[in-house]
Amino acid sequence: MKLFVLVLSLVSTLHAAETLLFVDDHDILYRPGTQRVLHQPVRHNKNPLLSGPTLKHQLAYCSVHHDPQSGRWQMWYQTSGAGSVIGYAESKDGIAWTRPNVGVMSFEGFPEGNIVMTSEGHYNAAVVVDPPGGDAARRYKLAYWSIPWQKNPAPGVKDKRAPGGGMFVAFSADGIHWEKQPGPVLLGTYGAITDPPLVGEPPKFGVPNSVSDVVDVSYDALRKRYLAVTKAWIDGPDGRTFWKRAIVSSESTDFLSWSTPKLILAPDEHDGVRPAAYPGTRQGVQLHGAPAFERHGVYFALLQLADFETHGLQPIELALSRDGDTWQRPFRKTMFFPVNEPGHFDTGRIWSNATPVVVGDELRFYFGGAENPWHFGRKENVWGSKKNKLPLTGIGLATLKLDRFAGVKPLERIGQLTLHPRSLAGVKRITLNAAAVKAAVRVELLDASGRRIPGFTKADAVPLTGDSLRHEVKWQSADLTKLPARDVTIRVHLDRAEVFALTLE
Repeated sequence: MKLFVLVLSLVSTLHAAETLLFVDDHDILYRPGTQRVLHQPVRHNKNPLLSGPTLKHQLAYCSVHHDPQSGRWQMWYQTSGAGSVIGYAESKDGIAWTRPNVGVMSFEGFPEGNIVMTSEGHYNAAVVVDPPGGDAARRYKLAYWSIPWQKNPAPGVKDKRAPGGGMFVAFSADGIHWEKQPGPVLLGTYGAITDPPLVGEPPKFGVPNSVSDVVDVSYDALRKRYLAVTKAWIDGPDGRTFWKRAIVSSESTDFLSWSTPKLILAPDEHDGVRPAAYPGTRQGVQLHGAPAFERHGVYFALLQLADFETHGLQPIELALSRDGDTWQRPFRKTMFFPVNEPGHFDTGRIWSNATPVVVGDELRFYFGGAENPWHFGRKENVWGSKKNKLPLTGIGLATLKLDRFAGVKPLERIGQLTLHPRSLAGVKRITLNAAAVKAAVRVELLDASGRRIPGFTKADAVPLTGDSLRHEVKWQSADLTKLPARDVTIRVHLDRAEVFALTLE
């Protein structure tokens, strides 16, 4: 009986569906005559879905959880009134949101009674929700940045915030009643430009090369651990600290003990040049935050770019990684999520969050937006609309067709993708996520040496036409069960079509 269960487990593993995303060339041997095109999420026509109850309440970072069994939607968002706090909202469809009076605390300027937590020097509302079956009292996990006030600052110290601050966590059974954990789980860095501390010397502004005040968390199902991706600081050309914002990551298996943060993304020579209108040594483009998540073996980071000294806009660039440590930025020329056109709440800045929500055949990206850019070193500043003294802010939604982050299409009319050879043992079905309106896709199978397999050639393939997330690959008179037991090369032929992903089932 035990042997039967073991064999059944192995067979299930072999037959598990595998999706290959064509956002990079990881699974592609070569692709002549093609180009890769980034696709952008589409903003919802009812944006903003949530806005401040008054103009004085600015909304920013958010997290959204959907329970597909109960249909309940929950949102946590950073908002500000008399200090930064975490607001709570609920929805039945993820579109129309309400601010329920949860009776947790009263806070100045928030008559709805939907504030669930506040802290000194608080930023962020990064929430991870575990699947049922674990520790029910800690199913909801929250990470945030805080800089507690010093009770007895040294004489002459104007800034009463404790040096550095750090990342703190809290747990909840329902996402409403939170229990803060004592002390920071990671000491951070936050302060002013100075020389790095000497060995053995206590740092003046917290732990060098550590987390800072933009925190995002997600669960990494591949490595079975929690992932915190946060803002950090790198040293400048003269070696002094706090020159540019960059990105570090840390991991944890219990949400309490976190690994030493490691730098994963930093600005380089392509991130801005010195405009003639702004002479002197300037910082250029910085990486203000990078919420990260994993899907089908690919790690995505939503880079919030910031050029404080010129236009002050903060759009989102898409970065990629295959291991969570080494990152690529292949889509610099086109923003994954650009700021909106003038006249909207998200004209100036976008604050994305770590985990998109899968609903049917779409990915939902919830985000905070602000009308105003963020300028440093500029006399002029766009601050709010013409009718308002304070900027409009809110929480919005943008959607992307399932797994259509980027597609591969011909440079002219035809092109093809030849994948790395692989075993198709146990595979009974191949589907393609492809757009082939007034176009066609044909799939051909070759052996590992590049010889065509009879019955599975391009001429034998049934043309795939139309726009579908799940085109089923077929041949005229052959099926996958007739393949010889050896590695096979899959070749996807494109005739004016675009392909996004391939799934082996």
